[in-house]
Amino acid sequence: MAFSPETAEPMGVLANLLLRSDDGLSRADRELIAAHVSYLNDCFYCHHSHGEIAVCYLEGNRDLVNKVKTDYQNAPVSDKLKSLLCIAASVQKGGKHVRPDQIDHAKANGASDKDIHDTVLIAAAFCMFNRYVDGLASNTPSDLSSYPLRAKQIAEHGYGNHIFSTSQPA
Repeated sequence: MAFSPETAEPMGVLANLLLRSDDGLSRADRELIAAHVSYLNDCFYCHHSHGEIAVCYLEGNRDLVNKVKTDYQNAPVSDKLKSLLCIAASVQKGGKHVRPDQIDHAKANGASDKDIHDTVLIAAAFCMFNRYVDGLASNTPSDLSSYPLRAKQIAEHGYGNHIFSTSQPA
């Protein structure tokens, strides 16, 4: 992000719109969707960082977050969230993988059109974010002990508060 502030800024705005909204899905649900898609995409940085942000929203329940990332169907979350995670996993494969029966199932479990819209957009955006991070071989922390502090900052203050105002050397 520091390399290209002109793209980092709108990406931060998008992340805030998608993940920090209180309209419909909870912030925890939004981060769980992002973490699950990032896990499916094998993006180490994103699945750990968004998993940690979800941990913040879920009062430290890291076991739940890890279960959602790896086996959401057996995680102790609502049927609504399970059906949305199923849709997100289909989006991760490609938009045309989302089936009408998945949408019907989500609606039968209480998902609104807005919940489904946001799930699809979060999943699609995280495919882009994951590929951005990994495609540029971004320098990201491998030490998991560094993630909780940054996650707390994001949970409290949002995305993009660390974006540089000028390009940094390559």
